[in-house]
Amino acid sequence: MSAPTTPPIPTPTAPGGLPLIGHGLRLVRDPLPFITSLREYGRVVRIRIGPTPAYVVTDPALTRQVLVTDATHFPKGGKYYDALRVFLGDGVATVADGETHLRNRRLMQPMFSRAHIAERGNAMIDQVRATVGAWPAVEPRDMFAGMNEITLATFLVAVFGADLPAHLENEFTALMPEIMKGTIRQVILPPWITRLALPANRAHADRLARLRALIDQAIDHHIDVTAPGSASADGASGAEACPHASEARREQRGLFETLLGVEDQLGRRQLQDEAITLLAGAIETTGTTLAWALYEIAGNPAVERRLREELASVCEDRPLRYDDIDQLPYARRVLQEAIRKYGPSWMVTRTAARDIVLGGHLIPEGADVVWSPYLHQHDPSCFPDPDTFDPDRWEANRVAATRGSFLAFGDGRRKCIGENFAWVEMHIILATVLQIWPRFEVTSRPPRAQAVITVKPDALAMEFHSDSAG
Repeated sequence: MSAPTTPPIPTPTAPGGLPLIGHGLRLVRDPLPFITSLREYGRVVRIRIGPTPAYVVTDPALTRQVLVTDATHFPKGGKYYDALRVFLGDGVATVADGETHLRNRRLMQPMFSRAHIAERGNAMIDQVRATVGAWPAVEPRDMFAGMNEITLATFLVAVFGADLPAHLENEFTALMPEIMKGTIRQVILPPWITRLALPANRAHADRLARLRALIDQAIDHHIDVTAPGSASADGASGAEACPHASEARREQRGLFETLLGVEDQLGRRQLQDEAITLLAGAIETTGTTLAWALYEIAGNPAVERRLREELASVCEDRPLRYDDIDQLPYARRVLQEAIRKYGPSWMVTRTAARDIVLGGHLIPEGADVVWSPYLHQHDPSCFPDPDTFDPDRWEANRVAATRGSFLAFGDGRRKCIGENFAWVEMHIILATVLQIWPRFEVTSRPPRAQAVITVKPDALAMEFHSDSAG
């Protein structure tokens, strides 16, 4: 005789659902207050996105179960990823769980090793210094757009090498913001609208096609300039003509060269998908975090003073070098606190592969399971006074209480593959801004957090000054 099973706990439904659209209006109008309010109703809470139910996990321990312990029963999927897949294709972030994902991730992993990133570190610093140093003084700058632009330029140098033709870089810079806007539209609108032959849908499709063509050109250019024996790679007509050929080639190559070595296993279309995935991650999440970090620093003189003192003690009067990054622990805490407070992701989905009980609640097969880094990172039981910007909450003697609740990069086998690169890029940009500009200030009203794909500032203008006088 089999042992009796405990019946599932009834799953609470969030109040405020409307006919036909469910909780869609709340998700559009006030998504962050709505998603964080669900914690008070239970560990798993049912909402409706249109007529379709979804199950929001508000307990970080249960989220870890979804992402790690029971990950095979909660594969990547749902409306969020369906929309992103139109943009990203089957890149490592959106491809379905299974052998293809494991193979592609294994092939990509070497390009994000510390050694490979270190090879590009000083080229990234040079790019950032050139860009930040060219900002006009005392001129209001849109910091969300500006940080996205600088993260894109730094990404292109790191991934495709330092000699990408200017026209390609300029097209990438002009195209990516419009593509990200179109992708947000794909996420928010019902699928039947995004499939209609509307001008906005056609324009989005045309931009995606152009992006793939640009990536092809960047890949082909990278192959040409790094090929052994090429004039670009060797500094002359052949390697023997230049004693520093291998060093020159190292300076020109990018992280993407690792993938070009396995193009026969991936195929050109997959290379495009992976490049687009890396582009999206490098711009939207990193740029958003840096914009918020600069905003918080500008409003916290004590934080700014400690950052500048730490940077001066490590670099003195010389520019940042890649080897300095590990000696800037307070800068790391400032960046981590910016990521915690502002997401950057606020809603991520998985799909239940079968009927499964989670935290005592029955999740039916095929249902969307929603988890929110923003919700977990504003849980007062893990992060006291969560709306306060406090880099010291990441000190070694305090960080244990937050374990399992900081999920900005995900967890488990689908954890963000570019996390190490993101930390390096953010450190370089933040430190370089501080080194070049002795003073900066917010000139717009305080920004409001706006939840789209990331949690971005709705408006943020700042001025940069070449003198330190207040």
